[in-house]
Amino acid sequence: MHISNFAVVATLFLTTVALAQEKKIPRADLPPAVEKTVAAQTQGATIKGFSQEKEKGQTYYEAEMTVSGHSKDVLIDVNGAVVEIEEQVSLDSLPPAVKAGLQVKAGTGKILKVESLTKHDKLVAYEAVVQTEGKKKEIQVGPDGKPLAHEE
Repeated sequence: MHISNFAVVATLFLTTVALAQEKKIPRADLPPAVEKTVAAQTQGATIKGFSQEKEKGQTYYEAEMTVSGHSKDVLIDVNGAVVEIEEQVSLDSLPPAVKAGLQVKAGTGKILKVESLTKHDKLVAYEAVVQTEGKKKEIQVGPDGKPLAHEE
């Protein structure tokens, strides 16, 4: 019993340390190049917030917003280049092969939310949040609906 409690505490601690790499920041703290990109990307959107992230020694900025009733997150590098966009899409709007691929991976779970994942202006995957027996997990398929060799 003591070992499993230790494992839970250690896992929580490590999760907290991993999350420390992302911090919420005010718009005023965005570098000028990032602000320029944010201004272009958020036209017509309701801004939910900004964060600064460090990943593999690189600093990125994320703008979270709502556009036409759906979520959109834009990841921007320090030079103002758009690195990644995650944008919510409806399950019914997906190409049949993508919808089928997600449903196969979801199994008996319920697909709650689907996002397109674009990196460097190229659609690389669709990601879905699936709920199975009260637990949520993320699944991904390629733009063609087929399983990916590695997660994006």
